[in-house]
Amino acid sequence: MTAAGDTAETASSSAEAASSSAEAVRVRVRSCIEESGLAQREFARRIELEETKLSKALKGTRRFSPAELVRIATVGGVTVNWLVSGSDSASGPAAVPTAASLPRRGREAPEQGRRRQTIVETAWALFASRGLHAVKISEIAAEAGVSTAAVYHYFSGKRELFEETLRYSVKLAFDRQVASLHLISGPRERLEHLISLQLPADGARAQEFAIWLQAWSEVAVGAGSQQNHAFAYQRWYRTVHDVLREGQEAGVVAAEPLEDLTTQLTSLIDGLGIKVLVGTISVEQMASQIHRFLERLVVARP
Repeated sequence: MTAAGDTAETASSSAEAASSSAEAVRVRVRSCIEESGLAQREFARRIELEETKLSKALKGTRRFSPAELVRIATVGGVTVNWLVSGSDSASGPAAVPTAASLPRRGREAPEQGRRRQTIVETAWALFASRGLHAVKISEIAAEAGVSTAAVYHYFSGKRELFEETLRYSVKLAFDRQVASLHLISGPRERLEHLISLQLPADGARAQEFAIWLQAWSEVAVGAGSQQNHAFAYQRWYRTVHDVLREGQEAGVVAAEPLEDLTTQLTSLIDGLGIKVLVGTISVEQMASQIHRFLERLVVARP
C-alpha cells in the first residue's frame, strides 16, 4: 500500500473511532436522562438547553459542547468522565479523584436521589455566599423546598453536609477539566487553559473557591476533616503536576524540580484566588500575575 493509502486508511480509522466514541456518549446521556426519572423536556430545561438541541444531539446531528456535558453530569448526578468514557476512574487529561472525594451516591429511587442532590446544591450555594457557620439547617431546608427532617434523613448534621459540598466542588472542577482539556492541543496551551478553568471568573467558580477557603479554615482549626480535604486537594495538585510534566517532556516547561514547580504554581493560584474573594485584587489581575509567573519561571526559553 502507498503512503497516501496508509494516510487515508489512518484518517478513516480515526473518523470511525470518533464516531463510535460520540455514539457511546449519546447512549450514556440517554441512560442518564432515563435514570434521572425526568421527562426529556424537563431534563433539557434543567441543563439550560433547548429541547430541540438536546434531541438533535441525542440523534447525532449535533455534538454536545463541553459546557453542556458539565451541566448534564451535574443534573444527572454523574461525572463527565463517565459520560465520555463509561467510568469515573478512567485516565484522561485530568487527574482522577478517589471515590471518597466524589459526591456519595445512595441507593434511593430517582425522586429521592434528586431531593438529596437538591439539598447538597442548595447548601453549597448558601455556604459559599453566607458562610458555614451563618447558615442553619432550617434555612437550607426552606431554600431546597424540603422539611428539616428531610435534610437530617440524608445527613447527620451541618458538618457532614459541608463535607459533601466540598466533594461537590471537586466534582465540578473535575467535570470542567475532563470536558475540555482534551480539546486543547499543545502542553503550554493546555496548562494555560487549565489555569483559566480554575479562575474565580464567574459566580459558580467564585462559590467553588469560597467552599475551598472555608474548608482550609476548618481544617486549620481542627474542625474539618483533614482526610477529606487532603484527598480532594491531591486531585488538583496531581492535575497540575501532570500537565507540567507533559510540558517538560515537550521542552516548553523549565527543567526544574517538578514538585517545586507544582507547589509554587498551585500555591500562587490558591493565594491569588483568596485575594480575589476578599476583594484585594480582580480576576484580571490574578490572571496577569499567573501569566507573568509562567513567563518568568515555567516556560522554557531557548
